[in-house]
Formats: sequence, C-alpha cells, structure tokens
Amino acid sequence: MVYQLNDEDLALPPPRGPKHESGVIAVGGAPTPARLALAYSLGIFPWYQEGETPPLWHAPHERMVLFPDQLRVNRSLRRSINRGVYELRYDTAFPEVLRHCALVPRPDQDGTWLTETLQAGMCALHRAGIAHSAEAWRDGELVGGLYGITVGRVFCGESMFALAPDASKVVFATLVEALAELDYALIDCQAYTDHLARFGAKEMDGDRFYSLLESLSCEAPRAVWPS
Repeated sequence: MVYQLNDEDLALPPPRGPKHESGVIAVGGAPTPARLALAYSLGIFPWYQEGETPPLWHAPHERMVLFPDQLRVNRSLRRSINRGVYELRYDTAFPEVLRHCALVPRPDQDGTWLTETLQAGMCALHRAGIAHSAEAWRDGELVGGLYGITVGRVFCGESMFALAPDASKVVFATLVEALAELDYALIDCQAYTDHLARFGAKEMDGDRFYSLLESLSCEAPRAVWPS
C-alpha cells in the first residue's frame, strides 16, 4: 500500500505500515522544511530523480546502519587522517556541500535526486539547526564533504562527495568518531553499499530500526554537532 500525499496535509503514514516492496511508502507532497523534519523524525526520506513527479517517500524494509563504536578504519585511511591531509570543518559551507552532492554521478540515474526544491528545504533545516555538514578543505578549497540530519542521538547521513583522493572517507570516519564522543548512538546510512560495509555498517531489519529511532529520537547527545 502506498499513500497519496498532498501539499496541504503534513501527515505521513507510519513507517512500519504497509508499503511497496521497493520501500516506497507515500507519493506526493512537496519536500517542505516541515515535512522533511517530520519525515526524518519517523525514519522516512525522499528519494526521486530530478523531473519525476510526484515525490517518492521511502521507508525501506531493511536499513543500513552503523553503530559508532563499530567503525572500521583501514591503515591507509588512518594514516591519511593522522597526517592531516585535509582540514576538517563543520557547518561552514552547507549549501556548497549540497550542490557538490547533487553533481555526483549515481548508478542507473540520469539526473540528480537532490533537486533544487529539496536543496532549498535542506538549507532551511540547516538554518533551523537540524541539518549539518562535515567538510574537507585543502589549500582553502572545499574538496570533499557530506551532510545529513540529526534526530536526537541519531545522525541520518544523506550524501557525500569527493574531489580529491579519500576526501569523503576522511570526512566520514572523522565525523563518526566525533559523533561517538558526543554520545550519538546510531548512524543511519539508509541503503546498503559495499563502501559503507567496509566501514562496519550493517543491514538491520526495518521494524527494529524504526523502533530504535523512536527511542533514540527522544534522547539528547552532549552536543548537537561537532565544532
């Protein structure tokens, strides 16, 4: 069962309810800041290609997650981090990170899922202190980064990019370790990739994930975001 949304009604279906085998739980409804904030608090996220209408909202049956204390960093990446190849910054170039993420080629996609409307909604969440970026800089230029949404003690990772070797990997590993120090309990990686699995991420049953998110969303980390 897939729910039809409209722009006026903010309500979203429960993520543990009936859904398409693809994980699509609802269609329609503009990705406004209010709807995005509600969606991520429930474990639902928008994912649709540029030009597709209406928007598609996903609540997958399986969820890729990483517990921060289970992060795996190989030796070569650890050496890059320890050498300080890149300067790590937080929340200094959020719109630029979005734009770079929108340009990353994706398998089986001709366009980007990170549409201008969705970018505008994410920037509004950033101004509200809900969405954040982590960035790699070299010689004063942004060369890698990622962004996502915080929900209590959960960080919902959305997308990353790299314009220099290992830049996004350095950002990801460093961020996970920083979030662990702030008492974050879970990184939501959404869907399986070999790249994330090498960092220690694993698939979790969707219903278990939504229950865990519901519990952790009511808890507060020691700080919302690294500084």
